[in-house]
Amino acid sequence: MKKGLTLVIAMIMGLSLVFAAGCGDSAATTKSSSSASAESADVKAVKDRGILKVGVKVDVPKFGFKDPSTGKVDGMEIDIAKAIAKKILGDENKIEVQPVTAKTRGPLLDNGEVDYVIATFTITEERKQSYNFSEPYFKDGVALMVKKDAGITDLAGLNGKKIGVAQSATSKKALIDEIKQQNLKIDILEFGTYPEIKTALDSGRIDCFSVDAAILAGYLDDSTVILPARYSPQLYGVASKKSNEGLAKFANDSVTEMQSSGELDKIITKWGLK
Repeated sequence: MKKGLTLVIAMIMGLSLVFAAGCGDSAATTKSSSSASAESADVKAVKDRGILKVGVKVDVPKFGFKDPSTGKVDGMEIDIAKAIAKKILGDENKIEVQPVTAKTRGPLLDNGEVDYVIATFTITEERKQSYNFSEPYFKDGVALMVKKDAGITDLAGLNGKKIGVAQSATSKKALIDEIKQQNLKIDILEFGTYPEIKTALDSGRIDCFSVDAAILAGYLDDSTVILPARYSPQLYGVASKKSNEGLAKFANDSVTEMQSSGELDKIITKWGLK
């Protein structure tokens, strides 16, 4: 009897061990599956590709500028792109930059040709309806560049004249609001690129080149001056497609970490943007 009882107990314990082991495997599988699903599809796509695609300016000195002699693109925003690439892919050099303008950066995000746009992209409530934005990494304001010999000292001095702005830039709205407030009559002409606007100013086709002050600084020369007034604060953020929430989090985390560590201030100082 005792022998039979012992055998039954042993069988029950054996089954319990098998069940426990099976539960352990199931838990491990569930945990692994949960971990895999935690990585969003947009981030996984970038990791599978092994390259982060970023839309940047190539005509804005100190932010994103292509050296005509080397073909290399450098600037503050390129450094930010590298920091995000390192966070996602573990290597800051795993980035592919694509030139964008104020007009093309939105569509390139929409059609998935780039993962991020880091290109003096001003955060606005309207744009936040279409794109994700990180915390701001730079603050500026719309300014005016005129010829030194024109004798113009403020916006009122441009009454009856022409101002050139970039297509799809926030500069136009900022200027229209200020022009209405001062009851002025000024024509605003849109151009595709900043070099085109500067050429128009140099040739006399327009009387003023307007965009954010830090961008204008890259086009300043002995014949021009940037007026002291600033209109409408411009906060730049890293933009991603609205549906790419995983990439948006990586961008925001990168910017906030760079802010808290002081790395962002170092980059701003490095490029002379203080």
